[in-house]
Amino acid sequence: MIFSSRIYLFIIGLLLSLVVSGCTQKDQESCSSLLEGVTLPDTKVMALKSSVTGHNYDIYVRFPSEYAQNKEKKYPVLYVLDGQWDFKLLDSIYGGLFYDGFVPELILVGITYSGPNPDYDALRAMDYTPVRDPSIPGSGGAPKFLAFFKDELIPFVEANYPIDPSQRNLMGSSFGGSFTLYAMFDEPELFSGYIVASPAVVYGQRFAFMQEAEYANDHRDLPVRLFLSVGEIESLAPPVKAFMAIVKARGYPGLEMETRTIEGERHAGNKPEAFNRGLRFIFQK
Repeated sequence: MIFSSRIYLFIIGLLLSLVVSGCTQKDQESCSSLLEGVTLPDTKVMALKSSVTGHNYDIYVRFPSEYAQNKEKKYPVLYVLDGQWDFKLLDSIYGGLFYDGFVPELILVGITYSGPNPDYDALRAMDYTPVRDPSIPGSGGAPKFLAFFKDELIPFVEANYPIDPSQRNLMGSSFGGSFTLYAMFDEPELFSGYIVASPAVVYGQRFAFMQEAEYANDHRDLPVRLFLSVGEIESLAPPVKAFMAIVKARGYPGLEMETRTIEGERHAGNKPEAFNRGLRFIFQK
């Protein structure tokens, strides 16, 4: 009787393990397909080789849920840098904001780098930095990366998808935020809205302060929407707050600007709230 009980318990345990795993020999093939990875609905990945920067990019595109039924409609577009990290985060944030009625249907475009093991830190340090820093190999490529946006990426996206060119928006954090500020002051009309989280404003001998001062010498207005944020307890907080104050003091008549210090957050953890608040501000009526 004891031997039979042990066999009984063994059989029960084996059956439970199969139920938990969700797989039996009979349906092993279908179960294997479930283990290939999680995908985001309504998305597509495309490859784009830039003749300007020389880099290979993966372009992530997220379509509105109504896209298949209404391809004639023109949609606002949001370009997000560091797509390898922030596209998934933004997809979730955008979904919640759209559900609650804070933002319209958008086309999201994430930009990242191609290849099996791209060195994201090195590549973004080249593309996103406006000036050369001797301590960072290849840095200072922002002018070329902006040319890539203007001459290659935007024409490519707008040739393939129903984009409203008057509603282009750009988002970036950290070095991505540095590039977003650079693009805004270099060619503000390229985008209508800019969302900037924790930018390295002091990179390359205070580049953002210098670029803004040069822009103010030649322009009386900055007709864009700008959301600029920083984490309350990150090391970049003091210089970013100083930069916020300078831009506000200029009094650009066409500038619609919101700044926010994300309470209790550091450099990376502030992104969910920064992106949420930035999207709401950019698209508020």
